[in-house]
Amino acid sequence: AAPRCRAGPETATREGRRVLRLRIGPSAELESIRYGEVTRINGVKLSFHPAGHILGSAIAEVWVTEYGYPTKIVFSGDLGQPGRPILRDPTPIEDADILVIESTYGNRLHKDFSATEAEMIRIVEETLFERGGNVIVPAFAVGRTQEVLYHLHRLTCEGRLRQPKVFVDSPMATEATRITRKHLELFDEQAKRLAGWHARGENLPYLHFTESVEESMALNRIRSGAIIISASGMCDAGRIRHHLRHNLPRRECSILFSGFQAQGTLGRRLIEGAERVRIFGEDIPVRAAIHSVDGLSAHADQKALLDWSRGFIHAPAHTFVVHGELFAAQTFAELLQQQLGWQVTVPEHGHVLCWPDFLAHER
Repeated sequence: AAPRCRAGPETATREGRRVLRLRIGPSAELESIRYGEVTRINGVKLSFHPAGHILGSAIAEVWVTEYGYPTKIVFSGDLGQPGRPILRDPTPIEDADILVIESTYGNRLHKDFSATEAEMIRIVEETLFERGGNVIVPAFAVGRTQEVLYHLHRLTCEGRLRQPKVFVDSPMATEATRITRKHLELFDEQAKRLAGWHARGENLPYLHFTESVEESMALNRIRSGAIIISASGMCDAGRIRHHLRHNLPRRECSILFSGFQAQGTLGRRLIEGAERVRIFGEDIPVRAAIHSVDGLSAHADQKALLDWSRGFIHAPAHTFVVHGELFAAQTFAELLQQQLGWQVTVPEHGHVLCWPDFLAHER
């Protein structure tokens, strides 16, 4: 079957369709699907709901009939942290036969958001205005970049942060930010108010989106006073590696991680305290301050994952905990078993369960 794009309004734009065709092939059938709309494809019924993670992210409800068994499967996708700015909270789901749920932060809690804001302000103020360095922010092009910009914008507008010079050095992030601004209907009320603030031009930080390779290279000649946001978020590819190469050796600089860093990535090595790293075949000393601000993560923490799970009026017949490192997935699976009394499995690679045998057993 031809691949279909994810739910969400940004895929309805001409630019979104063009980008998706470039990414998954010119013959792909692309169709935007609104949240809450029920769609049928080859006998399978599905509906998407806001997941609160990034613009367009969705919880998927899927109804299928196999071997005479009508079955409802719910895929949580990446769930966002409730009460966070810009996007609405994840949609509660009432029932499922099978639930597949993420566990990125299944073993951890995020800091209180006021503490996260204070930490962000401290890092920027100390680095830019006391030590005279740059703040380098590895961030995913969709979601993380826009939320970091939102916080910098809001804190500056509120007078809690001296006006920084902010550079976004990622063509994809630039396009994603433009699309985000076009869909205020998906914003929460706080983000809508900030958009009005922006339209009036009040207390705005300097913000520049680079376009050319030459502009990107020029950023590495800036020695102080800049916040440079660039992809990829885990530092294994993209322009961020050039900025790390130029700023990691400098004690006056800071690297601010705003999201999860997977095992084996350059980002993970940095937050675990590596003293030297290899970038473009060079041995780079790590002298800059390394900060991991998990409170900025787009993923729900353990409590938020559990609270979303409590929203099921009828417990799933079976739950699969996925999309997390092994310890995080196992920790969250045990929590679901102990606190909710659910039947839970953390599947291993190649794990096979015969359908509908295990469902018939659970029922």
